Amino acid sequence: MKKLTAFLLIVLLLLTGCTIHLPAVPPTNPASPTSTGTATQTTAPEDANTLEVHFIDVGQADCALLRNGEHNMLIDGGNVEDSSLVVSYLLNLGIASLDCVVATHAHEDHAGALAGILAVFPVETVYVTTTTYASTCYDDFMNYVDQQDITPNIPTPGDRYMLGEAEVTFLGPVKSYAETNDTSLVCRVDYGEVSFLFTGDMETPAEGDMLDAGANVKATVLKVGHHGSSSSTGYRFLYEVDPQYAVISCGEGNSYGHPEDEVLSRLQDAGVTTYRTDLSGTVVATTDGETITFSTGNPVLPEFGNTPEESETFIGNKNSLKFHTEDCKSLPKAENRVIFDSYEAAVEAGYSPCGNCVG
Repeated sequence: MKKLTAFLLIVLLLLTGCTIHLPAVPPTNPASPTSTGTATQTTAPEDANTLEVHFIDVGQADCALLRNGEHNMLIDGGNVEDSSLVVSYLLNLGIASLDCVVATHAHEDHAGALAGILAVFPVETVYVTTTTYASTCYDDFMNYVDQQDITPNIPTPGDRYMLGEAEVTFLGPVKSYAETNDTSLVCRVDYGEVSFLFTGDMETPAEGDMLDAGANVKATVLKVGHHGSSSSTGYRFLYEVDPQYAVISCGEGNSYGHPEDEVLSRLQDAGVTTYRTDLSGTVVATTDGETITFSTGNPVLPEFGNTPEESETFIGNKNSLKFHTEDCKSLPKAENRVIFDSYEAAVEAGYSPCGNCVG
């Protein structure tokens, strides 16, 4: 059945004029919601008493899957070339349909794969920031929405949607903007006492407008805006969100330099535990409404050379979020140092290895 579905997906996407790239190895090991480190299970339990948020590793793009029992919601889908990866990920979890799809904005790295996803999965509700955009693949997405006889919703601040027991509240944008990033739909997902905030690629001017309008952006987990660009997640906005955790979705070695040091420094200064898909692959947050746990799809290992001994001490730089061996020539000043007793401890704290010494 899965082979037939994959075949139909390829045919449908070829008919739309979009290119689909099959992954060399399908993602058969999405992160387990009950453990840390490398995941082994391929089907998540349909537990109505937990909310799972899968920040799927789609490289320099965004895609998040929310699951509460048998209810499933997708916020963005990644680039066109990520269609088969996301479809495989959902199929491996046993998902047959989606309750809701949110396209935060029309840029391809957020909405590009949605046509391919809707070609496979029936969807009940779709939220978008616009129904028209000068993009072939966004047109394809809208065509599949139409084929499924769905009337797309353009929410206004305060609109709500229930995903099982999880409440989704749309907070922005609060104005009209010429810059597409600033048109991003912003939504807070509340499950018990735990909340998640998704901001798409909204930049600091629109963030400020939303705060001025009185939006309640406070959240336990922040999906960092614009892949960690310094144009988003401003100091005021971060102060108001006051997250305990943050997740940055970005591609390893991307040409944009995301996440930028300025944003990482802001998060560090705010005491936020930060996860990055470029370092850890898919990140899964699981909550029962009171507590929250995180697991990652891949261990972070050096790209070359030997893994350092577990007993070795590493020195992190609070500003750059890089960590070094004790004899590295690029050690930070004493006041900017943080000491880790293992390579794994540094990685789990959100630091990446220095390419000169650790690599």
